[in-house]
Amino acid sequence: MLSAIAKKLMSGKKVVLLHGNADPDALGSAYALYRSFPDVTVAALGGLDRLAKVMAINLEFEVESTVDLDQYDVVVAVDSSSRDQIGIDVTGRDVVAIDHHSPCGDWDDEMFYCDEGRRSCAEIIFELLRVAGSPVDRPIGLALAVGMITDSGHFRFANSALLRTFSEVMETSGINMDEAMDLTDLEPDVSERISQLKGAQRMRFDRLGDHIVAISLGSAHESSVCKSMLGIGADVAFVGSQRDERFRISARARQSTVRKGFHLGKLLDQVGGETSNSGGGHAGAAGLTGVGDVEAVLNMCMARTMDFFREQRRAAETRCDQ
Repeated sequence: MLSAIAKKLMSGKKVVLLHGNADPDALGSAYALYRSFPDVTVAALGGLDRLAKVMAINLEFEVESTVDLDQYDVVVAVDSSSRDQIGIDVTGRDVVAIDHHSPCGDWDDEMFYCDEGRRSCAEIIFELLRVAGSPVDRPIGLALAVGMITDSGHFRFANSALLRTFSEVMETSGINMDEAMDLTDLEPDVSERISQLKGAQRMRFDRLGDHIVAISLGSAHESSVCKSMLGIGADVAFVGSQRDERFRISARARQSTVRKGFHLGKLLDQVGGETSNSGGGHAGAAGLTGVGDVEAVLNMCMARTMDFFREQRRAAETRCDQ
């Protein structure tokens, strides 16, 4: 499939679309495509997160905020498990999708490559460039390396495949570890810290034994607020924001919970399906966007998570009785 995608990207005008509040993995993947294939434009209709904005400045890379799809022959979606995440209707377009999250079925009818075993989309893009015979220079290597670092939690959640690929990127492009790390070590600004404090202030939680599930409302930096809630004691955290009829939810889970079989991406895909919205992601980090009452959807997320912990308890009690 990667060979077919590489061949397709060699011709026609292409626009690479990023998910809302695009992170360094999405941006780095898009930058590599922009530099490696002809006639490529990159657009983030839902904006970039703070770290991705810093990356774009350092790479001297301009990302469009609007797009007219009629001007392009091919639409490329990277690091997006669903159509809703890219913020524009691509029905009837010639679409290529490249992702590493749990598939939700949105791209099944398109030219779609997904590898859930990869911790980052940047790893897949590096393999695509290798298949295409495209060189990986220092800027491309830096962009891909930062995507791998951030999406693996600074290697905390890395697997052997990511570490091997990261080493190849460093060797091929000639970058040093400190160059990539310097781009990822941003201190939270005051608005992010305030969002974390407000998230804690508005937090509600439920408990089953040693397990704690927390939900909260915010208006910005939802993923950062999720991480801070894990830091103060939650095992699973959901943070939602409401903008008119639309909402957005970010979710995070401790790896100890993931190792028990919990999968946030599948849970949010299920909740999204039940509410006619779109959700998905990794086992430990996922998102959900759509139309509706964010508080009601947050309550659904908490209920489904508590159901998982109840099932875990029942299974443990059954084993003890045997």
